[in-house]
Amino acid sequence: MRLLMILMLTGWLGQAMAAENQREYRSEEGTVQVEEVVGGLENPWALAFLPDDEGMLITERPGRLRLLNGQGELSAPLSGVPKVYAQGQGGLLDVALSPQFATDRLVYLSYAEAGDGKAGTAVGRGRLSTDGQRLENFQRIFQQQPKLSTGIHFGSRLVFDREGYLFIALGENNQRPTAQDLDKLQGKLVRLHADGRIPDDNPFVGQAGARAEIWSYGHRNQQGAALDPRTGKLWTHEHGPRGGDEINIPQPGRNYGWPLATHGINYSLLPIPEAKGKSVPGTEAPHYVWQQSPAISGMAFYAHERFPAWRNNLFIGALKGELIRLQLDGDRVVHEERLLGELGKRIRDVRQGPDGYLYVLTDEPSGSLLRIGLKPD
Repeated sequence: MRLLMILMLTGWLGQAMAAENQREYRSEEGTVQVEEVVGGLENPWALAFLPDDEGMLITERPGRLRLLNGQGELSAPLSGVPKVYAQGQGGLLDVALSPQFATDRLVYLSYAEAGDGKAGTAVGRGRLSTDGQRLENFQRIFQQQPKLSTGIHFGSRLVFDREGYLFIALGENNQRPTAQDLDKLQGKLVRLHADGRIPDDNPFVGQAGARAEIWSYGHRNQQGAALDPRTGKLWTHEHGPRGGDEINIPQPGRNYGWPLATHGINYSLLPIPEAKGKSVPGTEAPHYVWQQSPAISGMAFYAHERFPAWRNNLFIGALKGELIRLQLDGDRVVHEERLLGELGKRIRDVRQGPDGYLYVLTDEPSGSLLRIGLKPD
């Protein structure tokens, strides 16, 4: 069935490869080919590939979930999606499939949720109907508490690890000090069971004044998370302020610094008021950091056989209009290349497809799903 999915994807995407729809760009590893699969998406935020021949799910930030089937047909918005707070950076955000999707058909969504006059990130799940037209019995399983956002810094990304735990990467709602407050869920990486229960071995379970959901803290606005297929480690990344975008490999109970430690400054060009330097005792240094922010969003490890030159590379979208390729030696980043700057598109999400191509979403009022690969020699 997996082969069927690959063949069907190759079939319908092959239709998108008409010469007038192809663009080519030079890179260090050869010619990069870019094809538009589908356009007319309103601020698309995330995608998830369905198994077999069902295609993929795509979220649009105003609150729509779409199914793009194996023939390249984009559905009407699915029913059963929760009401979202679609203001500022808020709306319908990430989408992920249950590790047991083949039997339970559960789809997880993260979204901005209104309440108490402000908003916060929530996560819920519902069952995708067999006809792909609706989510059934959608239930919220997580709420960011308290709600502090007036429209920015919601995060968020959803990742299941190899043991089936759900990680939720959150923003700090632009309330900087809260990232250090263990009694709040702003600026945290959260770890839960798939049904929303809190694991007994989370690092702050039983600690007075601390939220038991927390895995790590001191994060700013996390918009990328991916599991390394080589090691099973979770990697996350987050926006800095003016400078200081960073990648982390979060460890349980650790403090990743924001806003005490940062490589950035305020957008006003003034220092971050709480900052004490680029490194602060008791906080973890970034695994990788950009002094000048590319505004990163979305992240995918490349582990397919189709393009050997890209194996063991990490691809990250940039809202300033690039796709970033990081070459890895183990966990160490040894080289960086910026791709597709000529496109001039805000890249919100990037995923490796089952056919070995990269798929990216461009975050625009009329955004696109693009397929990206290397031209054969």
